Amino acid sequence: MAHMAVRCFVVDDHPAIVDSVSRFLAEEERIEMAGTATNGRAALEAIADTRPDVAVIDVRMPDLDGIEVARRLHEAAVETAVVLYTAHAERALVIKAIDAGARGFLLKESPLSDLVRAVLTVAEGRTYVDPVLAGVLTGPEATRQLPGVTKREREVLRLLADGMRNEQIARELGISPLTVRTHIEKAMAKLEADTRTQAVANALRQSLIE
Repeated sequence: MAHMAVRCFVVDDHPAIVDSVSRFLAEEERIEMAGTATNGRAALEAIADTRPDVAVIDVRMPDLDGIEVARRLHEAAVETAVVLYTAHAERALVIKAIDAGARGFLLKESPLSDLVRAVLTVAEGRTYVDPVLAGVLTGPEATRQLPGVTKREREVLRLLADGMRNEQIARELGISPLTVRTHIEKAMAKLEADTRTQAVANALRQSLIE
């Protein structure tokens, strides 16, 4: 299965975290370590050279933080999916990460098994949001919604943000996969999104997801 493994790169300014996280990920047979770095500038260069499928990047780093690394990778059209790994459950931080093009958001206090799930989820082109971070994003403002964005469409987007596929969402909500697809397409149009990931990002940014 080595040729099918997700190639992952880990970046953190604390060497002990880099070591523990990369060792844990390497033990997962579906993940292959592509490299590590302890600062943002070294990470940019190494990721550009190695082109891993996923990069797990610490948010708070001196010189060049994780959000700026994600933004530069996104602007350079590097296809590596970024999972931002943070100890801070701050709404403004997550919003900036969404705008920078990150596809995954995970708190460091979460079990490392959740990190495996996040890596595998974003490697498939989907979005992963730590449930605690999702709670920070929704909060009291979650009752506000754009005209025309229905409760069911927001439910579907929330499950998309959790990394579910159409069939899983259908089972969760007791509807057909075709209906799920229709809800997603309508939500994308209302949120002026070109992709599902962008629709989830826009919904999170506007506090539409419950």
